[in-house]
Amino acid sequence: MEKADFLQLCQDNADSNSNTLSAKILPAVRQYLSNNPGKKLPVIWLETSDSGDNNIAFMNTTYPYLHQVFTDMINLLYSNTFMAAQGSDALQLLKHAVEGYFGPFTLIVEGAIPLKDGGIYNIIARTENGPITALEAVHRLGAAAQYVVAAGTCASFGGASAAAPNTTGSVGVSQVLNRQVINVSGCPVNPDWLVGTLAHLLMFGVPELDDLNRPSLFYGVTVHRHCQRRSYFDNKEFAENLGDIECMFSLGCSGPRTGADCPYRQWINHVSWPVKANTPCIGCTNQDFPDGSSPFFTPLPQKFKTGKTGQQPSAGKGEKV
Repeated sequence: MEKADFLQLCQDNADSNSNTLSAKILPAVRQYLSNNPGKKLPVIWLETSDSGDNNIAFMNTTYPYLHQVFTDMINLLYSNTFMAAQGSDALQLLKHAVEGYFGPFTLIVEGAIPLKDGGIYNIIARTENGPITALEAVHRLGAAAQYVVAAGTCASFGGASAAAPNTTGSVGVSQVLNRQVINVSGCPVNPDWLVGTLAHLLMFGVPELDDLNRPSLFYGVTVHRHCQRRSYFDNKEFAENLGDIECMFSLGCSGPRTGADCPYRQWINHVSWPVKANTPCIGCTNQDFPDGSSPFFTPLPQKFKTGKTGQQPSAGKGEKV
């Protein structure tokens, strides 16, 4: 499969009613692997400061199931969330993974990185020589990895873990590594966005990225552009209460400044997404989420009148409204 065919595949299946993007990607990946034996993507997955929502969302993929991604597409060398090993056995697996795959492996970080007090507020392992902080682990692994992927908004930009008053001094992965980090933001991340990014890395390398280092394929247009309630906005018909059918811009919707294809890709095998469930988009893929989206139910222009950021609401850089 050529890269242009892959991109078209992602776009054509964004609004499929029966299968997800992942279901179409796997056959292409299998064909790629049959032509390139031994080329599965080696992955080290490190969870740091987050709520665990991203791996739960990833596990909720309905077709294909999680084991198909692990079996057919990636070689999961270490994951403090998914693997059975614990304690020194788990740490030994991580050491072996780094030594055995120095260079080619992909590092997925799920969660923000605390910086305050030397990063002591997130410890990934305790050894005879002392604790290993998330900050130290990401520094070491990030320097050795071929690709670094930040899964979710906490890993991408700090997210909820870095929300005011940010008592742990948490930041996104890109702020602690002096190298390219591919941000796959979302709170939580959509499984299609993460699976699609990993498949692209496996077959074609780094995808085209926007100004926030996110794959343009998934974040290139705003939620507002393809929202099912867009016609109400254009006709200036706004909801007064949650549950009304009109546009929820009046109830704090951040869709006009949020880059993501949620309106047509949706979640959990295309079942639903926030606006379909009668709640406004809260801008969870944005760089300034959640502080820039709060108060959630205050109209967008008024969110910024308190002077908390000094910025006027607008579409994100490189995003099409």
